[in-house]
Amino acid sequence: MGDEHLVPLSRQAVELLLTHPRAAIQKGKLFPGPGKEGVMSNNTMLFALYRLLYKGRTTTHGFRSLFSTHANENGFQSDWIERQLAHDERDEVRAAYNSAQYLPQRREMMLWCADQLDELRKIAAARRQSTSTHDSQALGAAA
Repeated sequence: MGDEHLVPLSRQAVELLLTHPRAAIQKGKLFPGPGKEGVMSNNTMLFALYRLLYKGRTTTHGFRSLFSTHANENGFQSDWIERQLAHDERDEVRAAYNSAQYLPQRREMMLWCADQLDELRKIAAARRQSTSTHDSQALGAAA
């Protein structure tokens, strides 16, 4: 198994985990897998995307890339982003001297990201409502 990776969570993620019926800590893991190491397979999330009909359209790395690009474009420090993505420091000397986790900064970054997703969800819901209302009006006019 790899190195421990601390993941600061947004308040939205914490709320989801506290209210989701299938979220349970077993063997010290939030999302345990059936294997002997007790962790999910690398492909678990990819297969979830397939079940959501995204096969051939995106991958889990696509979401990681989207997060990295969006966070970089919005002024977050690359050290925080790379640490959040569990990327190792390529500069061996820097890696030897800098063991910072940037937990407060990463927590703030993840809150910003979750807030962005909340806004997108609201926009999508408003568009669905608008489309539904428009479709209902069109059906009423046709009758």
